[in-house]
Amino acid sequence: MKPRLLFPLLILLTLMLQFAELVLGPVKIPFSEFFLPESWLVVEIRLLKLIVATIAGISLSVAGLQMQTLFSNPLAGPYVLGLSSGASLGVALLLLGGVSGPFGIAGAALAGAAGIMFLLVVVNARVRDGMSLLILGMMFSSAVGAIVQILQFLSHESALKSYVVWTMGSLGEVTWGQLPLFGVIAVAGLVLAVLTVKSLNLMLLGPVLARSMGLDLRRSRMLILLSTTLLAGGVTAFCGPIGFIGLAVPHIARGVCRTADHRVLIPASALLGADILLGCDLISRLLVLPINSITALVGIPVVIYVVLRR
Repeated sequence: MKPRLLFPLLILLTLMLQFAELVLGPVKIPFSEFFLPESWLVVEIRLLKLIVATIAGISLSVAGLQMQTLFSNPLAGPYVLGLSSGASLGVALLLLGGVSGPFGIAGAALAGAAGIMFLLVVVNARVRDGMSLLILGMMFSSAVGAIVQILQFLSHESALKSYVVWTMGSLGEVTWGQLPLFGVIAVAGLVLAVLTVKSLNLMLLGPVLARSMGLDLRRSRMLILLSTTLLAGGVTAFCGPIGFIGLAVPHIARGVCRTADHRVLIPASALLGADILLGCDLISRLLVLPINSITALVGIPVVIYVVLRR
């Protein structure tokens, strides 16, 4: 579909889903009572949640697109380098290890993701190819996962339950006070993603051709890593690890746009990610189910289709 037709349709769909987020839910609000003070309390909660869902959907989708292009791997996602594991370690240390922190769960998760990001930047300065970076990132993720398992084994039941609930993901834990910081982190990540559009397009040609055309692969990888850390790490910090959106949406965007040009794919992935996560949140709210269970049911068929098609 041509971008000049696709983008207005996606924007319209986003607005329709956001309106549905406001009016639909377990508590029914007649339109005649929509603007009454007692109804606005419910609407204010839903308004915050739809903003969070929009930001999270955009962030995860763009981060996933960057990872799939960087590693030339259709099964790469925003968490492939261990950013989610790093955030999980920060939260595990806070909830399971009894380590106190001034900024709560979100601050602990951001610190954990930043720690993994620092390791990846150090590694990126020493390796020449993306595959080595991917392997080392997976090793970091496995090591961090092992530490988290030890903390789970040694923790008390109440603390373990709090951690498990966090791992299910939630779009309703962000407060109005936290929203500006969440938005700033996401915008910074998106700005970096836009700045790497040319690099991402050149990476599609392969590392040899990309270098021959003047692309500094290490610098480009570092910018992409930083963008992905801000996008995926920010979502994980404020919403918990939300799966399959970043993995599935870029494939849907490619199928809809019929192009590999990231000048089109980045905005298309962003809008589709927002739409799909808004829809998943609406279903999870009506069925009273964790958001991760809905995103998995939506994303898994897409991943299976991609694997079978290849």
